[in-house]
Amino acid sequence: MKTSCSIVIRAYNEEAHIGQLLDGISQQSIRDIQVIVVDSGSCDRTAYIAEDHGADIVKIKPEEFSFGRSLNLGIRKASHDLIVIASAHIYPVYPDWLEQLLKPFTDEKVALTYGKQRGNMNSHFAEQQIFRHWYPEFSATDQGHPFCNNANAAVRRKLWELHPYDEKIPALEDLAWAKWACEQGYRVTYCSEAEIIHVHQQSWVGIRNRYQREGMAFKQIYPHERFGIHDLLKLFITNTSSDVRAAIQEKRGLSILNEVIRFRWNQFYGTFLGYRQSGPLTWKLKQSFYYPRVSEPETPQVKTRQVAPIQYNHSKPTGKPERRA
Repeated sequence: MKTSCSIVIRAYNEEAHIGQLLDGISQQSIRDIQVIVVDSGSCDRTAYIAEDHGADIVKIKPEEFSFGRSLNLGIRKASHDLIVIASAHIYPVYPDWLEQLLKPFTDEKVALTYGKQRGNMNSHFAEQQIFRHWYPEFSATDQGHPFCNNANAAVRRKLWELHPYDEKIPALEDLAWAKWACEQGYRVTYCSEAEIIHVHQQSWVGIRNRYQREGMAFKQIYPHERFGIHDLLKLFITNTSSDVRAAIQEKRGLSILNEVIRFRWNQFYGTFLGYRQSGPLTWKLKQSFYYPRVSEPETPQVKTRQVAPIQYNHSKPTGKPERRA
């Protein structure tokens, strides 16, 4: 079956990253691709770089931005039945990223797929542990709950037309949409082979704000859920302890401890603040969001692939010269 797709990329001041993503897209085994960049008021060369790579540009005013609204605007411009959603600061590891991400859609009961995420050498150690926990080495055809992530995901346009993304919640529009799809009898599939590198370069305040937004959104999606001071302290202690054990296993030593403490505190304190600002949550879903694995293997499992990774040129981003007044 010949596969085609539209890729919707949300972007704001992403000149340092978006060129690498677009280069990776150009090297995919799937060739019939429409790229749509939804730009929410960038003042750098993001739009010029995207245009140089042949992307369609959709503009949204910063004051009108929400994650759901930007996706809805982008998908309305899509010309294909399968919609891939990607953050501007990710890039694919393999040339069959799209092929693997879209393969499950041969089953009409699959509404959404999402792929593996890993950090780069500059990622916080605690976030690398989150990636390993949320995105394991092996795929799940039907994972049984709506967890997913729109940094690296795909949906059916015909289902989006029935239920567009929620434009009012501050984050987790992906979870809200997947929850709806599961309630309609559709499945969410995790594709470990569809691997990307996710580059987060946030300050400590930025990390806290991200989890605060997600906490606010989670409370709106699951209004009966609670996250109190006991949850904050318990999850901070258990996850920090898990990270330290992992650091020792990887011979990173305790030099990483300060970074781990600051990351985990901002993660869970932000979540706590989000819940204070804003149906019962299943244990399986709660584990996916918050809890480290009860027991970790001495040597983490790594699934090897027989596909050569993409070789990137890590030079400065290309694009037209910046306009000057």
